[in-house]
Amino acid sequence: MTAMARPRRIIDCGDFTLRCWRAQEDFAAAFTLIEESLEHLRPWEPWVAGHSEESTRALLANCESKWATGEVYNYAIAKDGAPIGMCQSYRAPEPRGRCLGYWLHPAATGQGIATRAAAALVAEMFALPAVEYLEITHDSANASSAAIPRRLGFTQLRQEPAPPPVAPSGSGINVTWRLARPAPPTAP
Repeated sequence: MTAMARPRRIIDCGDFTLRCWRAQEDFAAAFTLIEESLEHLRPWEPWVAGHSEESTRALLANCESKWATGEVYNYAIAKDGAPIGMCQSYRAPEPRGRCLGYWLHPAATGQGIATRAAAALVAEMFALPAVEYLEITHDSANASSAAIPRRLGFTQLRQEPAPPPVAPSGSGINVTWRLARPAPPTAP
């Protein structure tokens, strides 16, 4: 039986890295990152309403098992060793697809980090043989999140009502973007 291909646990992006979260070692840093980002995230992320020490511990505790099954690959975006955001790839509803998500501490925004982290995650996911397409979904009112798939060459696929709960600043309409695996180069 062949083992399922997995992404790298550490992805070097030059001045920052993407690295797997560690349940024990990263709790304090992850909790602080979320705490300091709450007001920045609250308008767009409904999960913020349930943020607590317990929810952070549960997130980190599940990272390893979900990584092992391929359900979710959850990364810390770390600069100088400290987390400045999170990004992840998780299974799409359709086979051979994955979805991407990302967010940054407010002090890390506006520097191209989210775009570069998402680009690194795109390359990593397309290195896996079973991945044929990637999707990014965001609320239609979130212009910052919309800029990333646009910059990375994703195509807007659909707009549809967001499932509850809708984020406080959300329009209630989700926009989904898709990027297909690039075709292999043809021989001359």
